[in-house]
Amino acid sequence: MDDNKIMSSKQGTIVSADLTIDKAEQVREFYKHVIGWEHSEINMGDYNDYLMTTKDGVPVAGVCHQLGSNAGLPPVWMVYFQVSDLNQSLEACRKLGGKVLREPENSTCGSFGIIEYPVGAICGLSQM
Repeated sequence: MDDNKIMSSKQGTIVSADLTIDKAEQVREFYKHVIGWEHSEINMGDYNDYLMTTKDGVPVAGVCHQLGSNAGLPPVWMVYFQVSDLNQSLEACRKLGGKVLREPENSTCGSFGIIEYPVGAICGLSQM
């Protein structure tokens, strides 16, 4: 199966979840003991965020500090949905009365943004 078919088959699915919180190291350790995850560090300049993985190294989630571009994000597990065209999805969000809380930025996992539904629900959109 080619890459385009793989990505289109994932459109609309949850592709990741991140928790942005103070004391990320303590939270990382909590989930390592409760769920059995491992972690690797993601260098953010002055600090590290954490990619949480299964015991065999499969990425499953992120635990991030409420610093830098994550400052102001709520301390909840935020899911990320796969979209085929991130800019088009963000524009549709705005047209339908939603807010874009975080404009797209490239990461090692593709491009993503954070949106808020008009009555307050927040989620991430990802284009890989």
